[in-house]
Amino acid sequence: MATNAVDETEATKATIDEKAVDTTKSDEVPETEVPAATDDAQTKEETPSGVGQGAAAVVSAALGVVSLTGSWIGTVASARQNLVGQLETAQNAGVAQQIQAVYGDAWQTTALWGGLFALIALVVGVVTLARPAFGTPGRIQAPWIKSVAWAGVALGVIGLFLAVLKYTGILLGLPSAS
Repeated sequence: MATNAVDETEATKATIDEKAVDTTKSDEVPETEVPAATDDAQTKEETPSGVGQGAAAVVSAALGVVSLTGSWIGTVASARQNLVGQLETAQNAGVAQQIQAVYGDAWQTTALWGGLFALIALVVGVVTLARPAFGTPGRIQAPWIKSVAWAGVALGVIGLFLAVLKYTGILLGLPSAS
């Protein structure tokens, strides 16, 4: 009888152990579900939203406008060059030399700064337009980003053209002193 009691006790323990194992298995999440949820989260985070490209397009257009209208830096540089021209020009210098030193160099400095802003606008616009070629295959750039980037490129080209014309004196050159 003692062996029978031991067998029944062992059988009861085995049944309890199986139930314990079964309950722990049912509480666990299958391994296949966890990575799938993680993959979806990673895919959403890795997908570019286009915010950077949109910002670059707007920056390109803004720099193009600044190249046409002038900037604070260009104004300060021009005023500084005007002052330097006044200080370096001798009293006995000819009128043409005084005009060039005081006004011509300042005008060229303004043209240089306008050209720099135009060049930066042009480069940022072209890079924004070319970015999808180096990004995720099949991802389409938003039409408004393309439009604003093209506007930045166009304004940059116009600003660069005008800066060259101003610098060389073809556009609004200095009056002759004769």
